[in-house]
Amino acid sequence: CSEVEGAIKKLVVLTARVHPGESPASFICQGVIDFLVSQHPIAAILRDHVIFKIVPMLNPDGVYLGNYRCSLMGFDLNRHWQEPSPWVHPTLHAVKQLIVQLSQDAKVGLEFYIDVHAHSTMMNGFMYGNVFEEEERVQRQAVFPRLLCQNAPDFSFSNTSFNRDVVKAGTGRRFLGGLLDDMSYCYTLEVSFYSYMAAGSTAPVPYTEDTYMNLGRNVARTFLDYYRHNNFIDDNKPNHKSHQQYAWGHCPFGRPILRPSFNFLTDVLRCCFNIST
Repeated sequence: CSEVEGAIKKLVVLTARVHPGESPASFICQGVIDFLVSQHPIAAILRDHVIFKIVPMLNPDGVYLGNYRCSLMGFDLNRHWQEPSPWVHPTLHAVKQLIVQLSQDAKVGLEFYIDVHAHSTMMNGFMYGNVFEEEERVQRQAVFPRLLCQNAPDFSFSNTSFNRDVVKAGTGRRFLGGLLDDMSYCYTLEVSFYSYMAAGSTAPVPYTEDTYMNLGRNVARTFLDYYRHNNFIDDNKPNHKSHQQYAWGHCPFGRPILRPSFNFLTDVLRCCFNIST
């Protein structure tokens, strides 16, 4: 893809499967990847302006062994972000080093870290965020979940919460929220193992692989809404149509479904390095 000349690209880091039993996170991650590498014009605009670093499986040993929460060594990796060991928590150590390196790169602006999980008791998709003293930062942090709620009928802003629970201090969201600068936003994206209820409905709809992936696609396209909202992406520039002008395929939930057209493992490898190439 062509670079936007003279502009610092925004950077989004997304991780999944730190808890190996939370397999819905992989389908959300696949939905994000499928959309970003597609030929859709919105995906092309995002690739021109935003770099996506995606780590689809933070705990591959735990996944291979069939563990629900722990790694090969018996650790919950999502409690060891503060001081991960290169020997005991090698994937976590490597990803943390990468994020720290990217946060110090003057050529990019690291703005989002999103860690994808699955939830065993709550319904719908929702987010956890951090609590800050500055009211302006608190309000800015709420923008992305609100936009996602508009795009995804299965995402619940009412279930979204912001906290500083001490038992979560070693999680990626909490640790990186304190490490990165005040223009960065760190979230945990949760999705139910079971079902969701659309707004105005009392009937739960069971999740499927496709609806998990559709949530991922909606997460990806919400970045265009976000960067249009803060004027980083200008629709008035040549060849940048407003995203409302693009036709979407029919979706049974009133939202777009883009069918995957690339081999998933190939896409994963591309996204682990640099989706903007």
